[in-house]
Amino acid sequence: MDKKQILDTLKKIKETSPKRNFKQSVDLIINLKGIDLKKPEQQVNLFVPLPHDRGRKSKICVFVGPELLSHAKEACDGVVSIDDFNKYGDKKKIKKLANDYDFFISQINVMPQVAATFGRVLGPKGKMPNPKAGCVVPPNANLKMLYDGLQKNIKVATKNDPIIQCSAGKEDMKDDEIAENIASIYNAVIHALPNEANNIKSAFLKLTMGKAVEIGGAEKEEKTAKKKSAKQKLPEKAEKIQSEPKQNEKTAKRKQSGKKQTKEK
Repeated sequence: MDKKQILDTLKKIKETSPKRNFKQSVDLIINLKGIDLKKPEQQVNLFVPLPHDRGRKSKICVFVGPELLSHAKEACDGVVSIDDFNKYGDKKKIKKLANDYDFFISQINVMPQVAATFGRVLGPKGKMPNPKAGCVVPPNANLKMLYDGLQKNIKVATKNDPIIQCSAGKEDMKDDEIAENIASIYNAVIHALPNEANNIKSAFLKLTMGKAVEIGGAEKEEKTAKKKSAKQKLPEKAEKIQSEPKQNEKTAKRKQSGKKQTKEK
């Protein structure tokens, strides 16, 4: 994806969207084509490391045993000790926990209990501790390093429809930083698709409360206008070509008529 196209689209959505009394997110929307989401291998489900954070802090909770308990309290926003798992028998409590945090980490040796206690809620929400993001860790893990890394990490996934939507930054970030985040997400999605760029139908940017604007839309409109103009010129050329033989025929007749008149004289 061309960075200039991203920057031009960013400028447009900022100019055309009404000002709000909060910092809006810059959302990337990617429409897909030619994929069957019923096939697991054609679904998109990945974690993308970004060159810049997204202008907001990701809240992170960790499920731990006694080995990581004290370190977890220092490094993460929330901690659930294995000794407290029995307090989450109520599904409403688990839903609240799921809504309060962006990522969940689990110590590897308590993972079976995490799945049994929290999986029924975290699973459907796509928030189970995921090894792909490095969120299933040994009892001696450096949680602070993982915490900092997750601040520049985003989950990108398809759900029921062939569309991906995610936040790439905040409107008060530098445009270059947002554009680089968008390019990273877009490129990661392309490489996760079976036919890569051929499975991309279109891509849009929008602010939280603004209208979506297609990336590269201006160039597409210009190409369409040129094609229409070219089609309109084709009939004119065809008429000219068709009229030329008639004109040549008339000229020939005139010449022949002139020769006859000369002979008669």
